[in-house]
Amino acid sequence: MKKLLRKLTGPLLFAIVAIAVFDLTPAMAQEEAGPVDEYLELVEASGAEYAPAFDFFTVSMLWTVIAAALVFIMHLGFATLEAGLTQSKNTVNILFKNVWIISIGLVTYAVLGFNTHYPVDAWQIPGWLGINGPIGDLNADGGDTWGYGGLSLAMTGYGDFIFQAMFAATAATIVSGAVAERIKLSSFMIYSTILVAFGYTIAGSWHWGGGWLSTLGGGDAAFYDFAGSTVVHGFGGAAALAAVMILGPRSGKYAKDGSIKPIVGHSMPLAAVGVFLLFFGWFGFNGGSVLSANPGPLGLVFTTTALAAAAGGISSILISWIVLKKPDLSMALNGLLAGLVSITAGADAVTVFEAMLMGAIGGVLVVFSIIFFDKIKIDDPVGAISVHGVCGIWGTLAVGIFGGANLMSQFIGVIGVYVFAFVFSGALFLILKAVMGVRVSEEEEFEGLDISEHGQEAYNHSNT
Repeated sequence: MKKLLRKLTGPLLFAIVAIAVFDLTPAMAQEEAGPVDEYLELVEASGAEYAPAFDFFTVSMLWTVIAAALVFIMHLGFATLEAGLTQSKNTVNILFKNVWIISIGLVTYAVLGFNTHYPVDAWQIPGWLGINGPIGDLNADGGDTWGYGGLSLAMTGYGDFIFQAMFAATAATIVSGAVAERIKLSSFMIYSTILVAFGYTIAGSWHWGGGWLSTLGGGDAAFYDFAGSTVVHGFGGAAALAAVMILGPRSGKYAKDGSIKPIVGHSMPLAAVGVFLLFFGWFGFNGGSVLSANPGPLGLVFTTTALAAAAGGISSILISWIVLKKPDLSMALNGLLAGLVSITAGADAVTVFEAMLMGAIGGVLVVFSIIFFDKIKIDDPVGAISVHGVCGIWGTLAVGIFGGANLMSQFIGVIGVYVFAFVFSGALFLILKAVMGVRVSEEEEFEGLDISEHGQEAYNHSNT
């Protein structure tokens, strides 16, 4: 035994020294400088503007594509949520529209969306309009250097593209739920294509592409929307409102005497699965918007996102129980989403307690908003206008209240994006209505869009 210990002593000492030198020392240095500062020094020390990427770049790029995959999962969440909160006879139609939205969204974003979203120096009207062509070689710098975006955008060009592309289709998906159960499929397919390709990308360029919102107020007074409470969710909510107003409510929803006939969704389990998928994907939606794996803001964003959602769920449960006299699951689910939308604009700029307050207020707002829109006969089967539109406004303004952003700039940004989205969507919808119609017949609506539009049912009820 003594001989064995003597033989092991040398290797053990070597291992201890190795761990101390090669493991503990970098950890201590990292604690002092942080990974961004550390790798910035390495890049500068190399003497090359486009120095080869180091560990931080690689980890950041890996996190970016994981975040993109999480955002993709959100489209499954939207599909199942919408299907669950609508009638079973329209399930195939809901799922078909969501397949179309993600497919056409990715393709159009490559063909013209990405370079319209980020016009750089290719504006036709500086700060306002920059419609441009397809993506080129986004790995022109070799794909393994800091050349694409530096430390503030620690990813390759293709990493940036695929993350932003997953965002793009979200606006049309929000509208899909609001117009469910009565819209003509062909009209919606054309509408969603144009909305994603032009409407969303133009509005997004105003903020993220160096447009007028990015310089509004100047410096610290500029409009602030971290991951898109207004530019993504608010845009979709405002577009949905215009579409629903033109389309009209589902048949039988509102009686002549002013009473409201509930049209109950066919599967609350599907709806719940959808919301939890959206909650899960939101970690990529907000977390990926850090645009690197910088651990400080990344941990904060994950935490504020989760706590705001939870607070939104709790407040919506309590307030809906008081108002409706029963604990309503659909309100609870929308409360989670309300909290998520409310924190999206300021997830990196507020404390955890401010995040909970923002989410809780969002959860209260969504309950009263859903009730309000029902009373004025705006028929939104899934509550999309309230969740994304109303809470998008609150979340954006809340950054001015809690996160240090300029409240007037936040207000102007909300007005600008919402008015544009409403007008763009409304004009597009009216043109489609005049040219080809936007609504199915009353007979087709009664039969269900699965049969009238697709000739197939979602569920096989036969015994064979």
